[in-house]
Amino acid sequence: MIPTPHIEAKSKEEIAKTVLMPGDPLRAKFIADTFLEDVVQFNGVRNVLGYTGTYKGRKISVMASGMGMPSIGIYSYELYKFYEVENIIRIGSCGGYTADVNLYDVILAKDAWSESSYAKVQGGYTKDVIEGSKELNDKLITYADELGIPMHVERIHSSDVFYRETSDEYKEIYSKHGCVAVEMEAFALFHNAKVLGKNAACLLTVSDNLATHEATTSEERQNAFTNMMKIALELAE
Repeated sequence: MIPTPHIEAKSKEEIAKTVLMPGDPLRAKFIADTFLEDVVQFNGVRNVLGYTGTYKGRKISVMASGMGMPSIGIYSYELYKFYEVENIIRIGSCGGYTADVNLYDVILAKDAWSESSYAKVQGGYTKDVIEGSKELNDKLITYADELGIPMHVERIHSSDVFYRETSDEYKEIYSKHGCVAVEMEAFALFHNAKVLGKNAACLLTVSDNLATHEATTSEERQNAFTNMMKIALELAE
């Protein structure tokens, strides 16, 4: 089924086997404009921008996922299932749950805990933790070390809700489940990869911290989170 309902690329060859997925379409454009050569746009449906180009002479794609698990669930499933993408690396922002992570720190999610029903509804998975792909994580750890970029390797929280009425609930989630930061997509991405026999990883940059009340601007989140991008781009093939 190509094109799919949400991706207009007319052939599998238009998209690389490895795709970086920021949430923000403008962040996808920033990565393509800043780091890639010979760039071709393969998607513009709903302004969810997707590009393929080369990094250090190696092919790679970048495409936005939108916000939340239903959104990344759709795009990652179509990329894996219909375009035969093998690796998807989410690169996004997160909120820190502890003062041990600072603004702009990079976090590699070894696994994601969630109270979401996404995995149960999509494929009958009933556990509340899903791991990222060890193969990709090992490579990302190596690349971060080679680039001299410090990186936390930790459990993260994938939440369905951005605005919670119980603003201090993060403290219990941190103490009970060991989640050092929160975002909204990795649990669904990891599940889709597991269901379809593919690989997934999640690199995050701390954009704000619930424990210290520090925060970045939307412009900084769009343009300044380059360390995680540089690490992920090394996966180009």
